Amino acid sequence: MHIEAGIVHGAKMVLSYGTAAVSFGIAAKLAVENIKQSGAIAMFVKTFIATILVFMFFEVFPHHPVGVSEVHLILGSTLFLIFGVAPTAFGLAFGLLIQGLFFAPFDLPQYSINVTTLLMPLFAMSYVALKIIPKNIAYKDIKYTDALKLSLMYQGGIVSWVAFWALYGQGFAVENLTSVVSFGIAYMSVVILEPFIDLAVLAGAKTLNSLKSSSYVEARLYNSAK
Repeated sequence: MHIEAGIVHGAKMVLSYGTAAVSFGIAAKLAVENIKQSGAIAMFVKTFIATILVFMFFEVFPHHPVGVSEVHLILGSTLFLIFGVAPTAFGLAFGLLIQGLFFAPFDLPQYSINVTTLLMPLFAMSYVALKIIPKNIAYKDIKYTDALKLSLMYQGGIVSWVAFWALYGQGFAVENLTSVVSFGIAYMSVVILEPFIDLAVLAGAKTLNSLKSSSYVEARLYNSAK
């Protein structure tokens, strides 16, 4: 999802600064709510762990340039189910920033674009999760179909944002459209794999009953919604 340098440039970058600001504003609001529920220390710990994992997903896991961007196994829905939306949002933002600062400085000019592409689908997915997962079901007990819906929402959102930035920056020329389509097809293959990873991680969570009352994981992981 790291959009290629130069796809959006010049005055057009102003829009990405605005969308990134909105993304951080939403994340900050959710963080305040999370701190009220579980405390500042728990929020910090969950964010810290999520940041380390996101950095690994970006820098250590296999990633390949395809079309206008790169295909990554981000596991946004997995992080959301384990840590919740606010820690995941800041984990994605900080993990992306650390990678840019120390390993991929050529991505820093596109940070506002890439952070928007990561966070906006996450917020949409968290809203969908409230609608599709029954309140009496803990996240550890969700079925493959629900995990697939969350993955489709998140990965589909990433593809949509990448397509938007590419078309906004470079227009509707055939070459650009081809690059967008090739990226979309390659990236959506992640949707097939991610729900299985979600269920595997959740299955592991079921064996760790000691975390049931822990504030260092998402409360909904082990409990039904209040």
